[in-house]
Amino acid sequence: MAVTLWHNPRCSKSRATLALLQDRGISVTVRDYQKQPPSMAELQDVLRKLGQPASALLRWKDSDLPKNAAKNDILAALRSDPKLIERPVVITDTAARIGRPPEAVLEIL
Repeated sequence: MAVTLWHNPRCSKSRATLALLQDRGISVTVRDYQKQPPSMAELQDVLRKLGQPASALLRWKDSDLPKNAAKNDILAALRSDPKLIERPVVITDTAARIGRPPEAVLEIL
């Protein structure tokens, strides 16, 4: 199973999630999503795999978007400013989870 981690090395939750995966011997592709921002298609795919609204992927405390922002507005903000993506995100072929807490990602592995 392919496992990708959208990672921010400055984030403690992201580092903890990476360590958790590595400690369990899970091979993971690490992607610094701020240096390699996801495309709109990737954002939509991750959102589908999360099974949650677009608002779940947004770091609201860092955003100026209104709480009732439309899905397309949220995705556009995430695409144009990837630091707004909630982190970390673990993605497999069939599912995705936000690592808050880090152990949450284990349910898809």
